[in-house]
Amino acid sequence: MNPSPPPVDPEHRAWMGLALLAAARTRASADVPIGAVVVGPDGSVLGTGWNQREEFGDPTAHAEVQAIRAAADRLGKWRLEGCTLVVTLEPCAMCAGASVLARIPRVVFGAWDEKAGAAGSVFDVLRERRLNHWTEVVSGVREEECALLLKDFFAVQRSGSRHP
Repeated sequence: MNPSPPPVDPEHRAWMGLALLAAARTRASADVPIGAVVVGPDGSVLGTGWNQREEFGDPTAHAEVQAIRAAADRLGKWRLEGCTLVVTLEPCAMCAGASVLARIPRVVFGAWDEKAGAAGSVFDVLRERRLNHWTEVVSGVREEECALLLKDFFAVQRSGSRHP
């Protein structure tokens, strides 16, 4: 399930740092700390998102969807060809599907989601050959940092306090 990843690309590490910063923006809400960025072909950040399901009462307000929407808005088009989606947690089926539909050719993620992941854990939507677009998947980038952010959040939730 968690194969040994190849050496991490320094750009991927840097972009994951931006996704981690986005995840930290959930701190004032009850949202799970997941962050995402869409990076353009030239390396510029086109969209940033963080979980806002609780904040907005919107089940689709996942970090990836928010980042994809922001990037599409900035570019004025829905096709995000040549872009990279970077997210702190393996995308769920909805977010993986959104990235396929947006024609994003590469998804980079940090922590694996053994319960709902759709990039190799539970499902593999991103590499499903029956779909009309396929995605390169890079996993485990800054995995420990990404996993710790989630572990700490859920420990606080279980303790009954809202914030650490």
